[in-house]
Amino acid sequence: MKTTLLAPLACGLMLLLGSSCGRQPVDLPEAGLIPKPVSVTRGDGSYKLKSGMTVAADSALESVANYLTDALRSSSALQLEAAPAGEDGNINLRLGLDDPNPEAYTLTVDSRGITIRGASPRGVAMGIATLRQLVPVDPTDSRIPYITVSDSPRFEWRGMHLDVSRHFYTVDQVKRYLDLMATYKFNKFHWHLTDDQGWRIEIRQYPLLTDSGAWRRLNSQDRECLAMAAREDNPDMLLPQELLRIENGDTLYGGFYTQDEIRDVVAYAAARGIDVIPELDMPGHLMGAQQGYPWITCTGESSWGKSFSSPLCPGKDSALMFAKNVYSEVFSLFPYEYVHLGADEVEKTNWKNCPDCQARIKTYGLKDEQELQSWFVHDMESHFRANGKKMIGWDEIVEGGLSPTATITWWRDWAPGAVTTATAQGNDVIICPDFLLYLDFIEQGRDLKRIYETEPTAYRAEWHLTPKQQARIRGVQGNVWCERIPSERRMQYQVMPRMLALSEMAWARPEAKDWADFERRFAAQAPYLDRRGINYRIPDLTGFNDLNVFADTTTVEIGCLLPNIDVRYTTDGTFPTLESPLYTGPITVTESTNFIFRPFRPDGTAGAMQRAEYRKEAYSPAQPLPDRKLENGVRMLYHDFRGRKCEEIERAKAVRSYTLDSVAIPPRITEWLGLIYTGYLEAPESGIYTFALMSDDGSRLFLDDELLIDNDGPHGPVTRTAQRALAAGWHRLRVEYFDMNNGGELSLRWSTPSEPELHTLTGLKH
Repeated sequence: MKTTLLAPLACGLMLLLGSSCGRQPVDLPEAGLIPKPVSVTRGDGSYKLKSGMTVAADSALESVANYLTDALRSSSALQLEAAPAGEDGNINLRLGLDDPNPEAYTLTVDSRGITIRGASPRGVAMGIATLRQLVPVDPTDSRIPYITVSDSPRFEWRGMHLDVSRHFYTVDQVKRYLDLMATYKFNKFHWHLTDDQGWRIEIRQYPLLTDSGAWRRLNSQDRECLAMAAREDNPDMLLPQELLRIENGDTLYGGFYTQDEIRDVVAYAAARGIDVIPELDMPGHLMGAQQGYPWITCTGESSWGKSFSSPLCPGKDSALMFAKNVYSEVFSLFPYEYVHLGADEVEKTNWKNCPDCQARIKTYGLKDEQELQSWFVHDMESHFRANGKKMIGWDEIVEGGLSPTATITWWRDWAPGAVTTATAQGNDVIICPDFLLYLDFIEQGRDLKRIYETEPTAYRAEWHLTPKQQARIRGVQGNVWCERIPSERRMQYQVMPRMLALSEMAWARPEAKDWADFERRFAAQAPYLDRRGINYRIPDLTGFNDLNVFADTTTVEIGCLLPNIDVRYTTDGTFPTLESPLYTGPITVTESTNFIFRPFRPDGTAGAMQRAEYRKEAYSPAQPLPDRKLENGVRMLYHDFRGRKCEEIERAKAVRSYTLDSVAIPPRITEWLGLIYTGYLEAPESGIYTFALMSDDGSRLFLDDELLIDNDGPHGPVTRTAQRALAAGWHRLRVEYFDMNNGGELSLRWSTPSEPELHTLTGLKH
């Protein structure tokens, strides 16, 4: 219902009174738990925690008890003490829960106090995570409701990854990351310690790995971060000054962990129920090691091949011994059964031209360089097993033959066959597809819901996994690659809140999932994150597209997921600040207007800016069809393309053509590519149509020869939306798309006046 209009603004824009855009917070702490427990029973009353209260713990739970007292002291300023030996405390940590799942726990709060009982120390740690969320945000009110929680996880592997090679993170920063993981019941920390950009772990037998490999001159990614910091006035994109040093007139950037620091992190994680899984990536991505030891390569020098850096030479016994010596030191630092080999993105052209590698291929009767990679993986795995370790590798280890005991980390969304191959053979798989769970990709509006609703065992429709194969999906993992994440605050911004949706994907049973319920619980988590100083990303505002079209008048009504969020906006092209107009309700637009919206947290922290163009336009007339019979589908030309802009695709040679039902990437095309789609779409009625173009990398959409969506340039999966007023009839369609990283993703959806939900655009002709 319309209300009284306020004074008109420029461009015919008028504000309408209305309610705030945020949701009301959940008032009961147990209703905000993430991930959602299996069973929660609320009692009448509450138990008040006070400083000076005592914690009693079984003898095997000393480190876990220390974790509890440290966590409550840092988050709520509660000072707890150890109970006298043999006595109960106000909080009791006990073993002895009869449950086959080692991470199962019960949490009971009643008039007698708080008891957490676990099937193992790790189960008790999971119970502490729940208790931490029940403690009120308000430090003056530490009442916890009487409650009984009975809980256990769905998946054994609930992982988070962190790349410290591109940008180094200090021990304290890693510990804060672990603490965030523990809060939401993640139990595997995949620590990516080495890559081309830096070697971050002390190996005493090879000191040059850190003396030389842990420090670098600023590279293109570092300069890109600095440029973004200046362009966006964003200090989170600056390089940490404490990690810069001057040496012989050069500015060097980096850092590394001593072995004592590694042990400290491992112990810190263990108290929180987290295994630390180290990754030292081999045989590729080794430029960090080659600065000090170039002899491990095929040529004796560090270089760049056709696509990736020069790998370790599997034809040289000395290089193989180097790898085994390095891993042997690593084994002694990490007590857990798994170590990650990496083995992704190997430049095999180097091996093709290497006499030592070709001799190895001949000696072992290998078919080609793919099988040489498999031979290397098997050789390393034998070394792992001899030292009591199990090997994990990225899904490329399937190529050339996979051993029966290796576990794969499936990341290549465009290579789904790796999962079916591995699970059919009996290998375990960890799901972390890049299009969904690479949390370094910029978050899009629907990412949170997409993660939450994903079923890991049926992520790809073509899998058709049997129950036995599904049982081989051990769990899920969020990956954080840090090319463009130079600071802890930026890392938190990228990870949160998607980490929350992932935690529930990993912990909760499918039948317990409810998106609306999760929205409410996330809203209840926001004050808790604010209290802890977590720089979470405010989820995208909703209610508008990048381009919005109207014929006469329209209303802008903004939605946001979180409570207590202020939305500010401008219409003159300047960036919104805390002094800009406050959105208080629906906005009526009568003339073309360009908005910039920006949300602000209660502490004044600004969220991502979102632009929304509202364009007043006439209906685009239907187009005449060519004087020939049209065929069903859209025509696609495949170009042998190696560029970075859509406008350049047509200059490349067209290799072959396809006819497709929709705008999509044909199967079996996994190379660098440039695709151009042409055809006609039929608007069933005159009205406003919405188009959503998603791509990884660049794409553009033209309607009736006019550019409608520009999603160009190299990037991860990004969706752009726009509207167009179309008259009923046929309209010319053209889509341009390129990918520069061995695969990609592309889709074009639309909504019609009669079907407002976005769906795949079909019914095309060419």
